[in-house]
Amino acid sequence: MKQADIVVIGGSAAGVPAAITARRHYPDKSILLVRKEEQVLIPCGIPYIFGTVGKPENNLIPDGGLINNKIDILVDEVTSLDPAGKSITTASGEKIVYDKLILATGSEPLVPPIPGINKGNVFAIQKDIEYLRHLLTSIDGTKDLVVLGCGFIGVEFADECKKNRDINVTIVEMLNQCLQIAFGESVCKCCQEIEDALKKRGINIVTEAKLEEVLGSDKVTGVKLSDGRVIKADALIVGIGVKPNIALATASGLEADPGFGIKVDSNQRTSDPDIFAVGDCASKFSFFTGKPSKLWLASIATYEARIAGANLFNTRRKNQGVIGVFSTAIDGLTVGMAGMSAKGAKDCGFDVAVGEAEAPNRHPDGMPGMAKMWVRLNFNKSNGEVVGGAICGGTSAGEVINIISACIQKKMTADDIATFQIGTHPAVTASPIAYQLVNAAEMALKEMR
Repeated sequence: MKQADIVVIGGSAAGVPAAITARRHYPDKSILLVRKEEQVLIPCGIPYIFGTVGKPENNLIPDGGLINNKIDILVDEVTSLDPAGKSITTASGEKIVYDKLILATGSEPLVPPIPGINKGNVFAIQKDIEYLRHLLTSIDGTKDLVVLGCGFIGVEFADECKKNRDINVTIVEMLNQCLQIAFGESVCKCCQEIEDALKKRGINIVTEAKLEEVLGSDKVTGVKLSDGRVIKADALIVGIGVKPNIALATASGLEADPGFGIKVDSNQRTSDPDIFAVGDCASKFSFFTGKPSKLWLASIATYEARIAGANLFNTRRKNQGVIGVFSTAIDGLTVGMAGMSAKGAKDCGFDVAVGEAEAPNRHPDGMPGMAKMWVRLNFNKSNGEVVGGAICGGTSAGEVINIISACIQKKMTADDIATFQIGTHPAVTASPIAYQLVNAAEMALKEMR
């Protein structure tokens, strides 16, 4: 039997920062991280295995952060949890007693109940190296690939699988634009720009179509759509989202909801006071409305991990709710979204003012690396606070959307953003005269007045 003051189950985007944060706040405690994988994949990097980085081994979370912080690692699968006895049991028969426990068991891919979905060469993306090696080999031998779902998973897989391959790629999406769920608008500039970039790459996009059947005998040969069309396919990637992995928690009697995850409070504590849950397996609530949320992102997982790790023995941090910050890039085009769209905010009862601004992200615009950057900011008219924003531009847009998220979290008003002090330089930022965030806020103020 082993014993540790703190045990973390799961070694991905939630488990690693949870363990490291616990070490920083409780330096005298013994910490053990238990994971079933010998090597852990970077979740958001999985699509890039199929193009940019080339193989699963080039997309791994290093163990250095754990080792340098004197966190013990056990590679084994946890098969049972006994909250009353404050112990876990692994597949190898190891019993481990804990004082505090953090569950970071992640999520599983959603697989829709479509006839034929279990045929060969149909893949719902598992975070497993051997699984992804098999998928990579299969894609290398594929001529016609269909990707179900045009969210971030679908967009990135379609783009990466098209790279360096003579392959036909078709995305099938129920809504009328790619990335529409993330960006939340019925018609969105960012979504249209991404669609145009994908089409320029030679990727076919079929929107407002539902996949009704996977055709073929043992392996997929095509897919049938709701309008009767049949698209040829010798491989199908299902990328419609994930669901919380709550099996271990529910078997042990912890409160959980299959649709939302293990029930936690604002300290990340479960229904058992000595057990915390973080990441995709844990329940979430909206920063804006306090209502349950189904946002599952690695950035949210790390946010929750740093709250739980600090709160194990003393309550030091509180979860303010999830904002939701997304970004992706196709062929040099970066798009991002933070918080609520204007439509989403209106649907929640907010009276919304919108400001937009576009300018080069360098000054003058002849500087190397220049790209146009468009920013849209959404404000609550009742108090002037920013509640969301979208961005489209070059690679620098990926960090600017994080700035917008910080503005949201700190409840900055349009006046605050219009007058905040910025640093600019010709080679790396937009002109201070044309700075997009400032001017978008000014345009929203004009609408409010």
